[in-house]
Amino acid sequence: MTDHKALKDAYKRQSTYYGVIQITNTVNHKIYIDTVPNTKNRWNYYKFNLKNHTYGHTPLQADWDAMGEDAFTCDVLWEEKTDDVVNLRYELRELKKKWFEKLQPFGDNGYNTPLKELK
Repeated sequence: MTDHKALKDAYKRQSTYYGVIQITNTVNHKIYIDTVPNTKNRWNYYKFNLKNHTYGHTPLQADWDAMGEDAFTCDVLWEEKTDDVVNLRYELRELKKKWFEKLQPFGDNGYNTPLKELK
């Protein structure tokens, strides 16, 4: 029981990183950009939801269903510790704007929909 508690305490002390994730379709080269409050194991989150049809992003889901998991990769494009972040929701929104402007993951380039502020 003590080992379990020690492992649990060690896990709680680990730093958390927020950041920008890119899912790439290696067949058609479309990308999906997302900002996330915790980058750890995020690819597993996406895979689980896409496999179970619970992610809710229809174009990405359609290609996942048609091409399969092996047609996709996931990368962390940018991350930073959450330790000093006062308003994480604001930071994530600003990051999304920045990376959307930079990568333009819309239409033929990607699965995202432009943010209202970018139109």
